[in-house]
Amino acid sequence: MTNSIHDMGGTHGFGPVVPEPNEPVFHADWEGRVYALQRAMGATGLWTIDGGRASLENLPPLAYLASSYYRRWFLGLEGRVVAHGLVGEDEIAAGRALRPGIRLNRKLTLEDAKVVSYPHYERPPPGPAHFKAGDRVRTKNISPPTHTRLPRYARGKLGTVEAVRGCHVFPDSAALGAGENPQWLYTVVFSGQELWGDEADPAIKVSIEAFEPYLLPA
Repeated sequence: MTNSIHDMGGTHGFGPVVPEPNEPVFHADWEGRVYALQRAMGATGLWTIDGGRASLENLPPLAYLASSYYRRWFLGLEGRVVAHGLVGEDEIAAGRALRPGIRLNRKLTLEDAKVVSYPHYERPPPGPAHFKAGDRVRTKNISPPTHTRLPRYARGKLGTVEAVRGCHVFPDSAALGAGENPQWLYTVVFSGQELWGDEADPAIKVSIEAFEPYLLPA
């Protein structure tokens, strides 16, 4: 979540979230194709899951708001294949290949595609955790130009560590291709009034997953 239109938590004016009864997996055939393209290109290992998220977050605000879920996936993938030199912007504009394709090291087979697997991001810790359950912490008031998993509405706020979740790949580094940089991960709970002000429902509590570099002792 960068300081972009993607980071909508607590923003007014978007109305309620209305679930669609019996919502299908895909509303149109092209959405299924976009999903397949994401799976196929993810198998190349050219970018991390955090790099993929960042490509959606960096879409122009008007394009982001005007796009459906899978159109955002498509536009993010389009940006990534151009950025990695697999396709030229002129080829995107032409709607066809203008040069021979680039051979990649990884091939996604039909059997690979049938297996739904989820990568594991837990890693050995570089050192002991700085916090434990029950500790009072304050999130840093950061404003990064690149990907972060600390939502804007929870920056500079006072909370309590609920649980220690182990050491994991740090998304802020992985999104930039700067390595895994494993960091301790915590569940931190905040009161609604701490996040939204005195007029918020005092019974509301919000928990977020926060990496150690986001936190300061309170």
